[in-house]
Amino acid sequence: MNSSALRVPARYNYIACFLTLSCNLRCSYCINYFGGGNASRRKLIPGRDWVRGLNRIVCAPDMPVTLQGGEPSLHPDFIWIINHLKKDLHIDILTNLRFDVDAFIGKVDPARLRRKAPYASIRVSYHPTYMDLKALAAKVIKMQNAGFSIGVFGILHPAFKQRVLKAQRECRGLGIDFRTKEFLGEYKGRTYGTYLSPQAISSVKRQRCLCRTSELIVGPDGNVFRCHYDLYHGLPPIGCLLDNSFKIRNVFRKCDYFGACNPCDVKVKTNRFQVFGHSSVEIKKIQEVSESA
Repeated sequence: MNSSALRVPARYNYIACFLTLSCNLRCSYCINYFGGGNASRRKLIPGRDWVRGLNRIVCAPDMPVTLQGGEPSLHPDFIWIINHLKKDLHIDILTNLRFDVDAFIGKVDPARLRRKAPYASIRVSYHPTYMDLKALAAKVIKMQNAGFSIGVFGILHPAFKQRVLKAQRECRGLGIDFRTKEFLGEYKGRTYGTYLSPQAISSVKRQRCLCRTSELIVGPDGNVFRCHYDLYHGLPPIGCLLDNSFKIRNVFRKCDYFGACNPCDVKVKTNRFQVFGHSSVEIKKIQEVSESA
């Protein structure tokens, strides 16, 4: 059966493809587990289904599909997916780079992961408690020399902020693009991050709202979710990438979880053009939910 086109609304900013939610690191501050989510145990669809589903997408030429996780390279068909997506669909990758870069270089054309953008197509997360910076930098430089668009970013967690800033200086000295991101969440009783609504992640009372996303979020099973909270907590999806009848509806949806939002959904950040002030969602009509609801 031929797949029907899946058109991404013009106001959308991001296409997130969670190939797997498993990871080969165990960072205590991982945003996937914010608020008690249990993200890793999820069925994986094979690469052929990812390709079939993603090749339905029709979107702005400057909007890539971003392969991420967890750690996307843990998907058994990681490289096959990259090599079989339609050529007019740009690809970005979020990774910790704990895979065999020599094998990757030998199997993937660097031009497939290069486009005109104000940031690297392959974005490597640096985690100082698990990584040796010199070894990581050597892998990044090897991929740079092979022609890949690649950079590093580090989370400014208060427990190791200075280590990340030191790593940034050292990497920049080696010609590596190293950027930093805010730490999102709580640490020692303090909430960190810049949010569309601070109450969205810290409300003690259950609240209801209407919410509209600007992101297409696809889980490891091919299901599409309203937001990161729904993905990480296993809430019912709004559709499936593999369902030819599924269409993206650019609408506000009812939500009963305002106050427990995942920081990724409500943080204020730069959009894909690196313009600050964007948030993934719009929220309106916030109201308390009665105990009997």
